[in-house]
Amino acid sequence: MVSSEAPEKRSRLTAGVLLAGLIVLAAALRFLRLGDWGFDSDETFTLRDSVDIDPSNPRPLLYLLNHYLLGPLLPLDEFGLRILPAVFGVLAIPVFFLVVRRLVGTRAALFGSLLLTFSGVHIYYSQFARYWSLVFLLATVYPFAVYLGLRDRNRGMLALGVVTGVAAVLAHPAAVLLLGGLVPWILASYLRPGQRAQLRSKRNLIWVGVFLVALATVIAIRFVPMLQAWVSEHDTGRQPSEFLLHSPSKQGVKQIVYMFVYLESLTLPLTLAAALGIALLWQGRNRSLAVLLVSMFVFPIVFLVLASLRTPVGVFYLVPTIPILFIGAGVFLDRLTAVDSGLRPRWLLPAGVTLILIAAGAPTLISQYLDGRRYDLRGAAHWLQKHIEPGDVIYSDQYKVLAHYLPETRIERLRSNPQPLAATVREQRESGQGALWIVSPSPAHAFRTASGISRLNRWMYSHCQLRNTLGVGRIDFRQYYLQVYRCQASRPHEAVADSE
Repeated sequence: MVSSEAPEKRSRLTAGVLLAGLIVLAAALRFLRLGDWGFDSDETFTLRDSVDIDPSNPRPLLYLLNHYLLGPLLPLDEFGLRILPAVFGVLAIPVFFLVVRRLVGTRAALFGSLLLTFSGVHIYYSQFARYWSLVFLLATVYPFAVYLGLRDRNRGMLALGVVTGVAAVLAHPAAVLLLGGLVPWILASYLRPGQRAQLRSKRNLIWVGVFLVALATVIAIRFVPMLQAWVSEHDTGRQPSEFLLHSPSKQGVKQIVYMFVYLESLTLPLTLAAALGIALLWQGRNRSLAVLLVSMFVFPIVFLVLASLRTPVGVFYLVPTIPILFIGAGVFLDRLTAVDSGLRPRWLLPAGVTLILIAAGAPTLISQYLDGRRYDLRGAAHWLQKHIEPGDVIYSDQYKVLAHYLPETRIERLRSNPQPLAATVREQRESGQGALWIVSPSPAHAFRTASGISRLNRWMYSHCQLRNTLGVGRIDFRQYYLQVYRCQASRPHEAVADSE
């Protein structure tokens, strides 16, 4: 007699083996060439804040881990600073599976984990010495643990959600935006007309009320002043963008490009599959979860798009919403397995669609291992070190990175206004010493050209000579080429005329 538990045990064993294979593959993809690339601009901030701990830093978690956990064991160089992001990226696979299995089942969890394993944007976050892979990991846990704790009246799950939620907002304050999506679900679940008469007798309502009051208090005390300080710093120019190339600043166009960049980074086919998966949840028996996913996805986007009308916001701030799309895509592929399309065997349809979703991100994934999706500022610094002389001045938009690699050289920030360049050349002409070097990113396309860049280019083409180009060809549409110019001293009236 065959036990009825035998098929279930085989299913669990199969899922465990598949998950183990995905974890091994994810580790290989996230640690491959981890320390091969030089620092990008934001990574130098991680180095600074990991060495010198600032108690007032609003996102201290990764810095504390680097300082106290890795610092005593490894040098905080290009490899050392990326170890924890890579580890968090690998941990995201089993954590995502365990959470999503609890929400929508094992097969959907496996499909979502498979897509996450090959996600180019997640691999990039895992190989980038910032806190975004940690934010993704914690955002995969805390809102859904709170959801399960409230839905199932599970105090342990609710406590897990609170603890991981605190850790998430310590990793980056943008993680708190997911809580804004919990409020519509709470209202939809507990304030339906048929339940209002029974609410007073439910102890769960008390916990919901306590949760909402605590949430409002924390936001009012911590996050509103933080947002005000963020806006103020940009208004006063204390946090200017270092990047010479950026998205257009015209209102309306900026918001459209902002959303396109976010969706494109995940690939449009994956986004479409996620939308279809959530729609299937909405139409099925799991509408409560669909309400949660939609509200947690929409609220951060609406908030940040509105905030972008007032102050600069990065696409990175939408990282907490990314797990929602992988959940939706996993549900969509899971439902495809039940569709009788006429193909035999039946798994051909979901397997083919899964391959299409992975292939859509393949060019970016392959390109990730060509240049790490960053400019080779370390290579530029090494080349310059062999050619510069005492008294030379270097201008670069990511000047802090070059200052890290060339600590004995004068490094200035490159702006679209060529007047500082003209003034430096004039000083060098009068003193008869030094040369001017410019390390400039090559524009990849029109949408990343800063206002006034044409004026800078005209000055550079009139006074400077291209000496080197650094970068490798990618197979997606992105480009990360650096150009190194050496500028000749010009007559004073020419420098003034060209800078006007």
